[in-house]
This record gives sequence, structure tokens and C-alpha cells, in this order.
Amino acid sequence: MRVKVLIPVFNRLEHTRKVIAALRAQTVVDSIRIVVIDDGSTDETAEFLAAQPDVTSIRGDGNLWWGGAIEVGLKRVLPDCGPEDYILFVNNDTWFGPTYVETLIRCSRENGDAIVGSVVHEEESDPPLTGVGPRLNINRIAVWDILAELSEEERRNPKPLYKADALSGRGTLFPAELFKRHGTMRPRFLPHYMADYEISMRFARTGVQLLVSSEAIVYSPPVYGAHVSNTSSWKKHFGRRSPHNVFQRAAFYSLIGTPLQRLTAPLRMAAFMIIRTAHTLRAKK
Repeated sequence: MRVKVLIPVFNRLEHTRKVIAALRAQTVVDSIRIVVIDDGSTDETAEFLAAQPDVTSIRGDGNLWWGGAIEVGLKRVLPDCGPEDYILFVNNDTWFGPTYVETLIRCSRENGDAIVGSVVHEEESDPPLTGVGPRLNINRIAVWDILAELSEEERRNPKPLYKADALSGRGTLFPAELFKRHGTMRPRFLPHYMADYEISMRFARTGVQLLVSSEAIVYSPPVYGAHVSNTSSWKKHFGRRSPHNVFQRAAFYSLIGTPLQRLTAPLRMAAFMIIRTAHTLRAKK
């Protein structure tokens, strides 16, 4: 059994150092193979990676984005994966304790080779739990976090497992065989945001469980991912780095759900955007 860890990076070398150190400290470190996809970093990331004998580095040209970087990583590692192996998606702005990977493996095996995601604990947050896993209402084009459904008490003392509708790339373990059977990423349609949700939901449609273990914790700095509160409306809705990118959201909803839901996704997106904009404008009056 081996765990191939795929980490897409662009600059932020201090984060990359930290996540690699966390992987080297794992209880199952002898089973871990670290693969970093460096998508054209302009800091000292390339030089650092070249000096790490236990890290496989793949260099991109800056146009891979998250989905493309993961796809390149999968193409590198899948030919060497056996039926007992796993693929772990990790972002470089996370870190975790020494039993993290062991916990993910155990949870997957105990639940019929499930796909297992992680909870997010954020620095300086009280309670520290700031993310569990996605809930989706495909008909209403809505996504929210399971965290919103939990009481204050449960946020401080979460259940061991939660069933999610999708899983993110911030720490998700997949049985490697799933990619061989059902395909890999779709970077042409989803180069960045929603790519992780789509692949996990595609596998779920084959009967695989999507679970989140509250014992598998990834720690994050107070600011991580994409924050668009201070960006222009144009960049918020059309910028490649924005999770609200209209084109990527349309592509995502056109790839999931029933055939009718896929066909009507753009129309429903437009309708709900108008409705929600109207509600926002009324609320400001």
C-alpha cells in the first residue's frame, strides 16, 4: 500500500516547506510518495524542490491552474498505482498532525473504500472548526458547508463522520483505482474552482461514499484560498481565481446531476442570479 500525495503549488514557498515537513512526520511516512506540481513559481520554490530527494517535482508553465496541475500529477503517478494504493489531494497552505494520513486510510477501509475528506481548523478561530464539507442543492444552484447545519455545541464536539455531497482538494483521500475506472480531471471545463467537487461527485455516482472524518484535521492560516470581498464585480464573476466565476460554475453544473439538470443548468443559473440580486438590492433599501 502506497499513498501518492499530489500538491499543486504556485509560489508561497513557506507553505510548501511546512506541508512537506508535516508529511515527513507521518506515522505511515514509509508508504508516502510526495509529488509537487509547481505551476511556474517565480520565487525559490523550484530550487527548493530540486534539493529534496524524497519529493518528485513536476514543473508547469503557469497555465495549469489547480485542475490542470492535479491532472498532470495523476498522469505521472497512476501508471505505477496498484489496487491497494491511494491518491491524496493536499493544498500547500495546510498542515496536519502525525496521524493524519493514517486516519484517512483507516476511515476509508472501515467504510468500504470510501473517499474521505478532512475538516478544516483555522488559526485564531474559536471554535477552531471552520469547515466540514459541501452540501449542494443542484436544482437551486446552491452550495453551503455542513458547518452551517451544526449547533454551537456540535461545532466544538463534532461527530466522528459526516456524509458530504462533494469533497474539496484541501485534504481528500481517494482509492487510486477510482481514477483508472472512472477517469481523471476535466481541466478544459474546470481548470480551477469546482474541479475537486466534480471529480468527487462523479465517483459518488458510481456508489462510492463521500465521507468527512472529524479526526482528520487540516490546519489553515486565518486567510486561505480565494477571498473576493475586496475585488471588483467583474473579477468576482469572471476572474479565473474567483470561486464565483460564472463560466466555471456553469461548466460545473452542466457536468453534474441528472441529464435534465445538466441541460437546464445555464438557465437556472441565470434565473437564480437575477432572483438573488433582486433580494440583495431590496435588502439594501
